[in-house]
Amino acid sequence: MKFAIVVQGAPYSHAASLSALHFVKAVLDAGHEIYRVFFYNDGIYNASDLIAPPQDETNIPAAWLSLAETHKVELITCIASSLRRGLLNEAEAKRYEKTAANLNAAFEISGLGQLIDAGLAADRTVTFAA
Repeated sequence: MKFAIVVQGAPYSHAASLSALHFVKAVLDAGHEIYRVFFYNDGIYNASDLIAPPQDETNIPAAWLSLAETHKVELITCIASSLRRGLLNEAEAKRYEKTAANLNAAFEISGLGQLIDAGLAADRTVTFAA
């Protein structure tokens, strides 16, 4: 079975992000496929390259990166949500004349079309919200 995942909760603010991460790992361990993970609203904070949790806490953004690298899972952040919350890649930082970018390179900024595509391509879409 093929899953599309939507994450709407920021790491460390709600259980949504960590729950989504555990769900994705369980899906992959069961032999299923993750078509795409789409980060929306406050979920985009999972893609920040500036998050540095204490060493005794789970590094949720790093766990998403590891999962993406190990299983070739596509991680997409909503461009509107990202811009509103100051999460920029190099291109958007330049476009809006900002001094820095803070989107982790493993994530891609894109539009809601990617979410619609994921919903059409997947057998199931599961949303984790705060």
